[in-house]
Amino acid sequence: MTVTLTPSTGAAYTRIYAYGAARGENAVPNDDLVGPIDSSDEWIRQRTGIVTRTRADHDTTAVDLSANAAAEAIARSGVAPADIDAVIVATISNPKQTPSVSAIVADRIGANPAPSYDVNAACAGFAYAVAQADALIRAGAAHYAVVVGAEKLSDIVDPTDRSISFLLGDGAGAVVIGPSDTPGIGPTVWGSDGSKADAVGMNHTLTQFRDGEAPWPTLRQEGPTVFRWAVWEMAKVARQALESAGIDASDLSAFIPHQANMRIIDELAKQLKLPDTVLIGRDIETTGNTSAASIPLATHRLLEEHPELSGGLALQIGFGAGLVFGAQVVVLP
Repeated sequence: MTVTLTPSTGAAYTRIYAYGAARGENAVPNDDLVGPIDSSDEWIRQRTGIVTRTRADHDTTAVDLSANAAAEAIARSGVAPADIDAVIVATISNPKQTPSVSAIVADRIGANPAPSYDVNAACAGFAYAVAQADALIRAGAAHYAVVVGAEKLSDIVDPTDRSISFLLGDGAGAVVIGPSDTPGIGPTVWGSDGSKADAVGMNHTLTQFRDGEAPWPTLRQEGPTVFRWAVWEMAKVARQALESAGIDASDLSAFIPHQANMRIIDELAKQLKLPDTVLIGRDIETTGNTSAASIPLATHRLLEEHPELSGGLALQIGFGAGLVFGAQVVVLP
């Protein structure tokens, strides 16, 4: 006897319902960081566009930031917390290897027992998690999902490092994703290149630290390598995301790249030939580089400052350690 399983089916389309944000409690200006790296406020501004960055209190964790951002997104979405049936947190700064940030966040926001898991895709993590939430809902594996990008990078910073330490901030951005009558999340263009894994990432392992063979692991990068890759290769990925969504750059209302460096942001916009009508996320100036949190934080700020963007199209692209990348066009709530 042949038994046929009942297939699961979901919504034809999905969209983002609302955003939430949580930034570190403290504004840290460049002057507070320049001593250990023998630098200046002017040098940091010229190289990165950062004037100040937000960093969290000592006792604030990526879990706390995630839960606060997710709670705001849910409150704005109109979806009841109990109706959230998937929680995905993109992060590289879980204070513990396990349990996941997401399981604790799901409980804190009232979504228990929603399935929950973390995504480790560095600065592309939010774009990866949006792709997964979209696929889960369309497959019928979830109905409403919370996606969070969250980092407390100040825990893994070496104040004397000139390659990346002065870039980094703390924060979390979240969205609620659910079914839609029309397409609200375009096809995702994503991938990785592990041959360049040494370009950016942790300088030591936890076991080396445990065994006294190395100091506490912190983030490092090969700045020129990452810059060239981000500008030239990510412009190609961004164009593919536009093509996959069936739109042109002139159809966009906003461009929201990972907040890695203001020079990278400006060069990408130039490569894409964005018209002046497209607003560009530049949250890095006062928040810093928050890895997986940077895209939703930048979007949250743009929507707060420009509510007329509601309903418009935004191209978001994340890229970072791995090397990994992900991009998609979304309809802004």
